[in-house]
Amino acid sequence: MTDVRSYSLAAEGDRQAAPHFKVREFACKDGSDPVFVSPRLAGVLEAIRTHFGAPVTITSGYRTPAHNAATRGSSPRSQHLYGLAADIQVEGAAPAAVAAYAETLLPDAGGIGIYGTFTHIDVRPQKSRWRG
Repeated sequence: MTDVRSYSLAAEGDRQAAPHFKVREFACKDGSDPVFVSPRLAGVLEAIRTHFGAPVTITSGYRTPAHNAATRGSSPRSQHLYGLAADIQVEGAAPAAVAAYAETLLPDAGGIGIYGTFTHIDVRPQKSRWRG
């Protein structure tokens, strides 16, 4: 199983999950307090940021079950539910370019999904690839 850390958004939202990412960036958009973040996911996002030399925006990180159910197109088994996934946008980089680099970081595992305006990255144990 992948290691996941639990944080309090209220108490630890400004804490660094990785050098360029704060815990609050992974928080559920419904404003709930617990935030679950996989250190491996944070490390992959940090590597993406370093590679592209550009800001990475997390448009969706951890999701509560209720928020996930209300998110259009989301799977009931979404990796977002476990703190293992993030949907990201990299300034100046197309989602396909981000996915291609993520493939070098997760060649035999993890989920990589390419969408029109963002890239989904997750650190599940098995490999999964798709276009949304």
